[in-house]
Amino acid sequence: MTELATGRVRGAALQLGDDLRDNFPAVFATTRMIALMELAGARILHPLLQPGEMSVGAHVDVSHTAATPIGAKVAATATYRRRDGKLFVFDVVAHDPAGEIGRGTHKRAIVSRDRLIAGAVKRR
Repeated sequence: MTELATGRVRGAALQLGDDLRDNFPAVFATTRMIALMELAGARILHPLLQPGEMSVGAHVDVSHTAATPIGAKVAATATYRRRDGKLFVFDVVAHDPAGEIGRGTHKRAIVSRDRLIAGAVKRR
């Protein structure tokens, strides 16, 4: 099974502080690429979800190999490969109009939404 997720590079550079060395250029961020890869994997699992369940990312191992400028469309695909215990393993690849910008593996788990939220609340 393979699924596609798409997005468009928007906005200006990510500003994280007053020190210019801590800010990022106006290109597609690695975090956004990973989000698209995760979304593509999550979509593959939609048919397996029972009421009250959702899938969550558990592991990401990717390389971001090319910069994508503001305004470009980015697409990520996830291809289901196997189970690793409770985890579903995917190969993930991202492209922009000029070619591949990243690839790697991603693992997801199916969990109870209520249990996930309850566990997060306990960490306050």
